[in-house]
Amino acid sequence: MRKTILLFCLLPMLAYGQKDAAGKAAYPQNYFRNPLNIPISLAGNFGECRPGHFHSGVDIKTGGKENLPVYAAADGYISRIKTEKGGFGHALYVTHANGYTTLYAHLNNYIGPVQKYLRQKQYEKEQWNVDLQLTPTQFPVKKGEQIAWSGNTGGSTAPHLHFEIRNTATERPLNPEQFGLPIVDNIAPVPLSVAVYDFNHSIYNSLPKQYKLAKKGAAYKPAKDTLQTDFSNVGIGLTANDFMNGSTNSLAFYTASLYMDDALQCAVRLDDIGYDESRYVNAYADYSTKQFTGQWVQCLFQLQGNHLDRIYTLNNMHGGLNLRDTAVHKVRIELVDDKNNKSNVSFYIQYNGAPQKDTLCNLFTTSDPNLFQHPNVKFTLGDNMLYDRFCFKFSSLPNGFGYSDKYTIGAANVPLHHYFDLYIKPSRPIPFDKRSKVALIYVDGGHEEGQAAADDGEGWYKASVRDLGTYYLSDDSEPPVITALQKNGSNLAKAARISFKIKDEITSVKNFRAELDGKWICLEQHGDNFFYVFDEHCEKGKHQVVIRASDENDNKQTLQFTFNR
Repeated sequence: MRKTILLFCLLPMLAYGQKDAAGKAAYPQNYFRNPLNIPISLAGNFGECRPGHFHSGVDIKTGGKENLPVYAAADGYISRIKTEKGGFGHALYVTHANGYTTLYAHLNNYIGPVQKYLRQKQYEKEQWNVDLQLTPTQFPVKKGEQIAWSGNTGGSTAPHLHFEIRNTATERPLNPEQFGLPIVDNIAPVPLSVAVYDFNHSIYNSLPKQYKLAKKGAAYKPAKDTLQTDFSNVGIGLTANDFMNGSTNSLAFYTASLYMDDALQCAVRLDDIGYDESRYVNAYADYSTKQFTGQWVQCLFQLQGNHLDRIYTLNNMHGGLNLRDTAVHKVRIELVDDKNNKSNVSFYIQYNGAPQKDTLCNLFTTSDPNLFQHPNVKFTLGDNMLYDRFCFKFSSLPNGFGYSDKYTIGAANVPLHHYFDLYIKPSRPIPFDKRSKVALIYVDGGHEEGQAAADDGEGWYKASVRDLGTYYLSDDSEPPVITALQKNGSNLAKAARISFKIKDEITSVKNFRAELDGKWICLEQHGDNFFYVFDEHCEKGKHQVVIRASDENDNKQTLQFTFNR
């Protein structure tokens, strides 16, 4: 018996460690079934660039409908239940014996026993957003057994099922399409344009030169056969879409390989990306161009501060092309999607011999402490904070309101990997009774958003931020606004729930609590909307709901609401 158990435990590691002829992980084929009972049509796939993260699974369309049955993709047990206002909303995790875990997200509800267990724990904790870890014996499931109903909860913008396959040991999401899911796709990726970057300077110095592509024979090519460039070392970026049969949604390719004179310079494989690594999408793709144009340009080179090494195969220039010899060089890019459909981009490139200019500026680098000190502003951007060096600029403008001038710190087109502590000293006195009500306001074009700023006791106000751009200190004395979405005193005998909107104008709602006739009830949250689904805690008759909410600066608001059921 001991030998059998040991072999069972080793099998997942052996399977995961095996590679195929192309060097990729040899995942089990056809072990996992379609988690729905309708043909798979994808709205999104693994590795797509999303704001601040790589997409970590596949988004399976549900025909615009909610409450489709969701089934376990293989034998296993429900190992985790998680509810949150954004992100995955209602999510369920199933752990399998072969070393993988599947995730089902944006669900509406779970099957009866699981839903009952969740509610029990929520009422025990008096908390709606929970993260419950389960044992193998609590909810074992068989392949094809229903476990939930699909929905549109969390950060979802339309009904669908988000489905992931993870390595249980590392918890890193893997590319589900590499497991043989029944997906029909014979459409090759469609390259749209190539971008040429000055590899001698920061990616944030200027936008790249882009060239549109058109299909000419067997390859996609720019209008000009040979691209002339002012740069002696260049990086190549690519804009491309992929599609599958029966869906108009654009998808991500699986691999991209860049060759110069038939020698591999950089290859990218979109697989095995952990949640703690997902923010490197801001280095994998050109964040600056995305900010200015809304376009995702995927870089076929690796920036100095991009430590997502696992997805790259590189030459010794991090994927950059050395053109100093001014010769004409042949460039080819091969794109392959998850079903091995292939496309090629082909062109020539030549450095025109233009003098290379040095950039004289206050340079922030990827490895230095990057300490900034001003009479009214200070911060440090430490190691592993930046993806590429950049020219740091600082300016201030008088502010007719608030407690400080407006300070522009760097530029919003330069992304940061981690949060940093930003200290700002008020430029005008703050009344004593307002010192615990200070907010740091971030200005993004015409939009402003704030967060509580703490007094450090030495005249500075501090907040943890992750964006460069314009900031100032202001007052936050207004409590959240609680609005009932039905008339007070309503007869709700035929209704399934009551709903409220809770919103804070300056910071965010930090705490809220709802009581029904003096006892806590499970008020669910979806964005700024909160609702209570009538259950056994609300019998027929007249009831009073009391909702209390507070923001980041502890400004409090209370709403009393009566109804008949």
